[in-house]
Amino acid sequence: MSNASHAELPKSVDPYRLAEQASTLEGVVPISGLGRFCEAIFGFTEGAVCRVKLSFFMDGERRRVVSGELEAPVELECQRCMGAMSTTLVSRFTLGLVTSDEQAQQLPKELEPFLTNDFTANLWSMVEDELLLVLPPFPLHDRDECPAREDLEAYEPDSSAAEPVRTSGENPFSVLADLKKTKH
Repeated sequence: MSNASHAELPKSVDPYRLAEQASTLEGVVPISGLGRFCEAIFGFTEGAVCRVKLSFFMDGERRRVVSGELEAPVELECQRCMGAMSTTLVSRFTLGLVTSDEQAQQLPKELEPFLTNDFTANLWSMVEDELLLVLPPFPLHDRDECPAREDLEAYEPDSSAAEPVRTSGENPFSVLADLKKTKH
């Protein structure tokens, strides 16, 4: 995605008109303006923005579609050390514009529905939803960069140590089989 546009993306637009005109919008959305998303992340740098590019068009079946890409630098909470972890969330998506659940059910599998009213769509809400969808369920620092790596090494067996060798060819569960036989 280019760094060309730093203008704020409008909050709402007429997506149907934009699709009929095959329009492309590029801009930024302040991360601080995405309340649900802010609650789901560890933090962000003041003034951080999500860069967005949205292309509106009509597909071969005359469905109105928006295809987009976004990038947002954020801090997530590493689930290993519970500390801040800087990352950039990236999403590429294609959505079918619909005004009802019935229309959403008619979309092909490759299109996710984006519910709008007849004349407006909240683009910031769309961006926020896409950011929430790309959040990793268990964010982790790279193993070598995690502040908790020393604690991890203390609990993991030395990888240079030899694997324990089983001296008996006996099945370890054979004792359970013997117990089962004695009960009957």
